[in-house]
Amino acid sequence: MQGIPISDKIPELDIAIEAAIEAGNAILEIYQKDYKTSTKNDDSPITDADLKSNEVIKNILSQTKHWILSEEDEDNSQRISQKTIWIIDPLDGTSDFIDKTGEFTVMISLVKNKKPILGVIGWPTEKTLFAAQKDSGAFKFSNGKWEKISVTRISEVSKCRTVGSRHHLSDKEKSFIKKLGIEDFTSVGSSLKVGKISSGEAEAYITTTNKMKEWDSAASYCIISEAGGKITDMLGNDLTYNNKDVYHQNGILATNGLVHNKIIEEFKKL
Repeated sequence: MQGIPISDKIPELDIAIEAAIEAGNAILEIYQKDYKTSTKNDDSPITDADLKSNEVIKNILSQTKHWILSEEDEDNSQRISQKTIWIIDPLDGTSDFIDKTGEFTVMISLVKNKKPILGVIGWPTEKTLFAAQKDSGAFKFSNGKWEKISVTRISEVSKCRTVGSRHHLSDKEKSFIKKLGIEDFTSVGSSLKVGKISSGEAEAYITTTNKMKEWDSAASYCIISEAGGKITDMLGNDLTYNNKDVYHQNGILATNGLVHNKIIEEFKKL
């Protein structure tokens, strides 16, 4: 595989890309066979693939000596004192994995001083990757080559192609999307929602839930920012990472940037 065309890349970027590819291969192997599914304490599903991917990623990232905050491991509060940490979701979209939609991803991010400085999202079933490094642009790998990606210039909210959750779309979100005059809405699994906005295939992703956690968004944060878009909470506050509380309490809004403030203004009126 050719290297990502970033001239000043930090060594962690290639390591994160390698981890995403290897984890993706391990997930696909399980995806094609019988596997075990169980339920975690918070009622969310977990499969053999989540655990195997976690093991593969941690093994590869361990060469960097940075701490790792993973969805599948017990949190250690000592990580808060670390300036630089990895934040990973070994299998984002477990429900999509179980339902065989193919729309699940591997998410890896390196966070420094509470901000993601690199993000990699692997889409195993499509042999596709999204990757970005702070101040170096965003890229997509598909059909065997890397291409630079960027958001669209659509600035009318009603014309926005909007993506949302397949499994967790609430009535509140549905009515808000309708109130914005948005007609083009598609349900998409996992972090592919932000991948679509970053590569110009959609303009907005709206979720008002307080259940999203840092590993659900850290890789996306870097990618969409480098693609020229914007990601904040639904009130317009910037997202920060490696916090004691890993939940994003006020939902997430990811857009091409041009419609961002208009959507927030409408949301605040509710």
